[in-house]
Amino acid sequence: MGGKRRPEMGRCQRVVVHRLAMATTRDHVELEKRRQQAAGLFAKGRSAPEVARHLGVARQVAYRWKDAFEEGGKNALASKGPAGRKTRLAAGQMRIITQALLAGPVTRGHKTARWTLPQVADLIADLAGVCYHPGHVWRLLRAIGLSCQRPERRAIEGDRKAMREWQRVEWPDIKKTPPARPDPRLY
Repeated sequence: MGGKRRPEMGRCQRVVVHRLAMATTRDHVELEKRRQQAAGLFAKGRSAPEVARHLGVARQVAYRWKDAFEEGGKNALASKGPAGRKTRLAAGQMRIITQALLAGPVTRGHKTARWTLPQVADLIADLAGVCYHPGHVWRLLRAIGLSCQRPERRAIEGDRKAMREWQRVEWPDIKKTPPARPDPRLY
């Protein structure tokens, strides 16, 4: 998929870019610190159930750590990094893409102020030369702390007061179901 451009997709999904409040990844440093604590306890002769109780993990996990410790020592419990496939984008490329996303689609010549997933896929292809399917771009957005959100469909020019009045007065006459309270004029 290297530098290939994807064919034009049909209908676009509109997205709004927002910062997420919480991290979506595990803290590998803290997890490794806990495993190293377990290694220290195993070196002192503690049993797997004792280590499990002390560190607040399942016994099965403590036994797995103990087996690894006995085979490879403290280094066997070192972090192997995040699980899953490695990203095709370098950290520098991700920074450039993040800056372009935060600058907005209008700065890139788009007509609206909302990014669509195909637009983000094109942006990544233009800036980094890496092709991503629009359906998977949201994973990258999430990894950099952004989220996809569909905007609420609402008329911008709508008169709120007139809308409420219409709902209160006109809509009950149009609606097929009877009103919650019977009309006193009918009885």
